[in-house]
Amino acid sequence: MQDYFERCGKINFMKRGGLITLTASGLYCKQGDFYIDPWKPVKKAILSHAHADHAYRGNIRYLVTKSGEQLARIRLDPEAKIATLDYGKTTTIDGVKVSFHPAGHILGSSQVRVEYKGEVWVASGDYKLTPDATCAPFESIKCHNFITEATFGLPIYRWPPTEQIFDEINRWWRRNIEKGKASVLFAYALGKAQRVMSGLDRNLGRVFTHGAVERLTQAYREAGVDLPETTYAGSVTNKKEFAGAMIIAPPSAQASTWLRRFGTQSTAFASGWMMVRGARRQRAVDRGFVLSDHADWPELLTAIRATEAETVYVTHGFAPEVVRYLNETGMNAVPLKTQFVGDDASDLLDEESEPEAISAEPSGITEK
Repeated sequence: MQDYFERCGKINFMKRGGLITLTASGLYCKQGDFYIDPWKPVKKAILSHAHADHAYRGNIRYLVTKSGEQLARIRLDPEAKIATLDYGKTTTIDGVKVSFHPAGHILGSSQVRVEYKGEVWVASGDYKLTPDATCAPFESIKCHNFITEATFGLPIYRWPPTEQIFDEINRWWRRNIEKGKASVLFAYALGKAQRVMSGLDRNLGRVFTHGAVERLTQAYREAGVDLPETTYAGSVTNKKEFAGAMIIAPPSAQASTWLRRFGTQSTAFASGWMMVRGARRQRAVDRGFVLSDHADWPELLTAIRATEAETVYVTHGFAPEVVRYLNETGMNAVPLKTQFVGDDASDLLDEESEPEAISAEPSGITEK
């Protein structure tokens, strides 16, 4: 499969001589001499969002969305030179027009639109079409070439209504309160954790956070996102305060002694992977909630078709399956091998520099 990616993705990319090419450092625009979400240090990096597999440290200059600036400053080097651009505004880099457009993935996430001499490319980063109170909604953009993710690119992935999932989470929390248990909900530290918080019933009880979650949550508040009050769990000395409370933690915390402080507890995991039979058992949690910050199968197809792109490049996740389907339905699609990793692996990268960071391999469910 790796040879297939390299043969179809890299050769097709280069042969077309397009505006964006695939290099050892990432997606490169020669005309503007910049990279989009590079995975090796470069001079000029345009970032789609602040997840660690898209926002590597070590670049000289960065361009990010205005709404994603605070997250970028948390995730990147303290001395990083970061410029910002509002959604929909255009800047010109050596004659190349660049603009950011909402991706609906997390706070500040964007699709990067690149235009030169009438040729338009859009690198979508990660995205979803499902409404989300914690970030700007996805915006469809017409282009000649579209680079899309395929994290959940199989027909089995069809997300239930978000309101339904929030109701399930609150009912689970309410039952735990009645039993005197703490509710420990594992969710990716950046994006998913804050989205879960936005749907909590604030009348039920207190919300505590793991250190990897708390600082990022404060950045959301500073950006104007309405979230319930939270308390850093590490600051609590009286462990009785955790009884009946909600605790939001990154998945890797499950493998640590950190959980012992909460006493009697019920655990849950919020992820699109919970759609898969047996996923909850593999994660060794009591409950699984189907909640993803990536597009499901119908959303992927809707987003791709709306671009009216001549060529669709499909990366990470179920790329071969999506490419095959698109080609069978009359579109021109090719797989593209990048170093973007998606949910599980990026969460571990995200935690490396955060308080109470825990090193662990993903358990049970990993990126395809």
